[in-house]
Amino acid sequence: MPPALLAIALLFAVTFCYAAVCAGSPFGNCRKCRGMGHALKTDRKGRLKRGKDCRRCKATGKRIRTGRWLYNRWARIYRAGTAD
Repeated sequence: MPPALLAIALLFAVTFCYAAVCAGSPFGNCRKCRGMGHALKTDRKGRLKRGKDCRRCKATGKRIRTGRWLYNRWARIYRAGTAD
């Protein structure tokens, strides 16, 4: 199998798997707070305590995946263009 054909097949497989993940689980953990919804701070004794709420995910701990965001945007534009 030529290397170019193998690379195309691998790229197609990765794209298909990512599309399946976006369809099955459209929300993933926030990358900034790692899904906790807030930052961790330490007090003066070194014990962990809750910090401020995460602004990126609005304290939910979940963010919409990039692929799902693109699909939602495409579907919204398509519906707007085909509606009478």
